[in-house]
Amino acid sequence: MNWLLHPVVLEGERVKLVPLDSDHFPELLKIGAQEKIWEFISINGAEEQILLAHLRSAVLKRATGEQYAFTVIDKLTGKIIGSTLFHNIYPVHRKLEIGWTWYDPAYWRTGDNVECKLLLLTYAFETLKTVRVQLQTDANNLRSRTAIEGIGAVMEGMMRKERIRANGEFRTTVMYSIIDDEWPAVKQMLQSRLQKHQ
Repeated sequence: MNWLLHPVVLEGERVKLVPLDSDHFPELLKIGAQEKIWEFISINGAEEQILLAHLRSAVLKRATGEQYAFTVIDKLTGKIIGSTLFHNIYPVHRKLEIGWTWYDPAYWRTGDNVECKLLLLTYAFETLKTVRVQLQTDANNLRSRTAIEGIGAVMEGMMRKERIRANGEFRTTVMYSIIDDEWPAVKQMLQSRLQKHQ
């Protein structure tokens, strides 16, 4: 039995997260053609067939409970702006990971990611009753690290040569987490940050 009961739709003031669907693929492939999105990610999603395989896999893995992928929509324009997902889902341990988050660079630093993470974390801690939500990124991806630290996640450590990126370079992965004890303060902080973007 899946922990997340499909369909999960999460909606804020700025963004709406809907279950990833094949109807979303053409727009996501168009956004994903921008090379700079994938600089620190272990796939090169700018190559259409690679990103398409990743998107198809995410939809299939929803059925098995391994992942739950979302398409992120800008509510003001109705445009698809990117994707994110829950993965490394372990109901028995009440933990999961938020990852594979990527957006059209036009939406970087707009506040949309803050609301996206607030929606995902609220669902995780308040609906699923998780005790731990983890996030990870490439040690060299300072933009991502700043974003993760900006949502209140605590850095736990680094895993050296944890994977090989699409360009053949080794990646050192930085692991972060938010636990249930920290959630009330993190939620309040994220809500305050969002008010500044309004």
